[in-house]
Amino acid sequence: MRTSLRFALAFVWLASGFNALATPLPDTGNLHQHPAWLTLVHYQPDRFGDGYTGQADDDDFFLSANGKTSPKAELDATLEAITRPGGGDNHARCRFPARDRWLRDQLDLAQQPADCPAFDQWTEELNTETVTLVFAASYLNSPSSMFGHTFLRLDPPQEDEETNLILANTISYAADAAAHDSEILFAYKGIFGGYPGITSIQPYYEKIRLYSDIEHRDLWEYQLNLTQSEVDMMLAHTWEIRDRNFDYYFFDENCAYRLLALIDVARPGTDLLDEVGTHAIPSDTVRWVVDRGLVEDVYYRPSAATSVSHSIDSLPDEHQTLAAAIANGYVEADAPEVKALNDEERARVLDTTYDYVRYQSEADGWPREHAAPLSHDLLKERSQIRGVAAQNGAPEPAIRDDQGHDTFRASLSGGRIGDRNFAEVTLRPAYHDVLDPPAGYRGGAQLQFLRLDARLYTDNDELQIEQLTGVEIRSLSPRNQFFSPLSWQVGFGGRRTDTETNRVFAPYLEGGAGGSWQLATGTQAFAIATADLEIDDDLRRGYDAAPGADLGILHQNNRFSLLGGVKTKAWIVSSQHRQDQAYLEGNWHFGREFSLFGKFSREDHYDRYRSTWQLGLHAYF
Repeated sequence: MRTSLRFALAFVWLASGFNALATPLPDTGNLHQHPAWLTLVHYQPDRFGDGYTGQADDDDFFLSANGKTSPKAELDATLEAITRPGGGDNHARCRFPARDRWLRDQLDLAQQPADCPAFDQWTEELNTETVTLVFAASYLNSPSSMFGHTFLRLDPPQEDEETNLILANTISYAADAAAHDSEILFAYKGIFGGYPGITSIQPYYEKIRLYSDIEHRDLWEYQLNLTQSEVDMMLAHTWEIRDRNFDYYFFDENCAYRLLALIDVARPGTDLLDEVGTHAIPSDTVRWVVDRGLVEDVYYRPSAATSVSHSIDSLPDEHQTLAAAIANGYVEADAPEVKALNDEERARVLDTTYDYVRYQSEADGWPREHAAPLSHDLLKERSQIRGVAAQNGAPEPAIRDDQGHDTFRASLSGGRIGDRNFAEVTLRPAYHDVLDPPAGYRGGAQLQFLRLDARLYTDNDELQIEQLTGVEIRSLSPRNQFFSPLSWQVGFGGRRTDTETNRVFAPYLEGGAGGSWQLATGTQAFAIATADLEIDDDLRRGYDAAPGADLGILHQNNRFSLLGGVKTKAWIVSSQHRQDQAYLEGNWHFGREFSLFGKFSREDHYDRYRSTWQLGLHAYF
């Protein structure tokens, strides 16, 4: 009897199991063409044909052998995998929780919870209630950060104002570059997809230390208005792509692009990725997020350098000199000239000096044997001043980085060179030059990529490429008694050059270094030692090189920008001659959309004087 009962129970179990296995999967129809599915698996339309290709460069991201190029095959494989009985971290429901959630909602599948210990522990540790998009301002000294950088902060429930968000975690996507790679190699591989891109989780305080304290970059925090369900969906998809390889491309599939995809997954229909054309510049992507109405609040976190500079600028000139003397050990913290100040003035000088010494100790490695006793003396003197509160921190800029001009610029102009009239069209995909509207950009900074200048000469209807700029970078950072940054510039591309008998198009490489000094608010003078190299068969030896100098004055404000100066070059290889030029350029800004511009130069080259002038309009998109 007992044996018969066992056989009966086994038969019932087998029958139920076979019945479950035999249950047909629901008809998915054209669900594989749903925009949300294509976003979940990172499919993009093929440039040629009507197919799709997944951007993931990792076989483990796909459940179908044909999943990279077949959204339907991947959907069918995912559906089959998530409906299998069982559980555990290796089950498809645990590996792809966002896909599982979306398919169950779309196909009305049973919503029983999955047994996913690792994923459940991960989400519990992250403890995320809201998500904040963080933008780190541009940093010209690193190719990977020239356009700025974005990442997501995962904010825990804020039970009160004391909740410390620097302990929150962040989601970031970056190139997994080798530590020994040079900046040039990084730029090359970054442009052509030579690095795997990895999505990683890091504490926010590590980001603050890297971007704000070490690289001196201000942070802008944009709190997103995602619901808890949307936050959970974003985390589920982050789990799916964590440690998965998506090849990193500097211009488009970069840090900002991947974060847009996460937001699109969290809130279907935002279609942020549709905004991306040839490039995804972080400041542009922040602008798109704001324009979609996804931002609830914005918070500004100044860098250590910005905070110290604000404290210094708040002092009168004579107090700045005194603070610098104390910091460098020429004057003691309790010297008579310090004691002679009233309490408020003395407190401001001591606070500023202490902040500056602390900053230099962390950022520039001032010796501890100098910084530590000096900091102690400053704090000791400051503690004796009662009733004077610490100065407020650096104020929030009136214009945020995402509120500056758009980075694509098209220009139309007319002009005259010598006795020839021309019309010129210029296209610049990115990013900013020193004469563009400065609001939202770093003063004295210039970064241009892939700019094309084409001229039509009216005397013979000849169309010429005047210049093709690959990269052009300029950083003019004023020096003072507290900071001594190097001003520098570098660029390469192709341009018209004079061979005395003809103007030929020649590849060039140029660079320079020097200093700049602030003359007044928004105005600085600069002196740059330069070096130029041109290569062309029309040059007598096939190439030419020239040391030189560029001396000028730059003024920037929100209404107009002016740049004027003199340049000299001594060509020393093919032609042994000097090329001297005086120049003046100006832009008159109309909001952030348009600028009228004018240029004039007078040049002495091959013992011939020639003037060039140009008038036109810039439009920013």
